[in-house]
Order: sequence, then C-alpha cells, then structure tokens
Amino acid sequence: MKLKSRLYNGTMYVLLCGELDEHSATHIREEMDKAFSSGIFKQIIIDLSELEFMDSTGVGVLIGRYKKMKERGIPIYICNPSTHAEKIFKMTGLYELMPKII
Repeated sequence: MKLKSRLYNGTMYVLLCGELDEHSATHIREEMDKAFSSGIFKQIIIDLSELEFMDSTGVGVLIGRYKKMKERGIPIYICNPSTHAEKIFKMTGLYELMPKII
C-alpha cells in the first residue's frame, strides 16, 4: 500500500494505491495524519482510482480521518473510486460523509 500526497492551490490531494486493509491500516493512518498536519488547506480530495481492495479496517481509517478533519472544518471528497471502492462507499453510506466528486 502506498500513499502519495501533494498540496496545490489550497487543496490537499491524496492518492491511495494498493490494498487498504488490516496489514496496511496503521501505516496509512500515520501517513495520512502526517500529510494532513503539514500545511494549510481548505479541502482534501482522496483519489481511489488505484485502490485495489479495502476492508472494514480501511473504512475505519477513512472515517477516522474524516472525523479529525471535520473538527477543523475541512471537508473530504472522494474522486475516481475503483469499482471495489465504489461498491463499499455505496453500501456503507460513506458518500454521505465524504461526497464523490468528478
């Protein structure tokens, strides 16, 4: 599992690549927290186009980051969800917390 992030024009962009599961959750949680703590931005866009798999632990990681950013008034949006991610987000209602954008 890899995470790539960059800050551009007031937006933090995050690309998740690989499998977000119990084996990678701690590492990705730490990497996301590190990226989100550095710099000032108005919103976060998480690109899931390269996310191959996500289990309930991965869902927990994303919900945890959502809660932290909500406290700071920073919205999180999802873009380019893989087929697998799309199913999970629809099934769990995560799009109500982190809306999908095009």
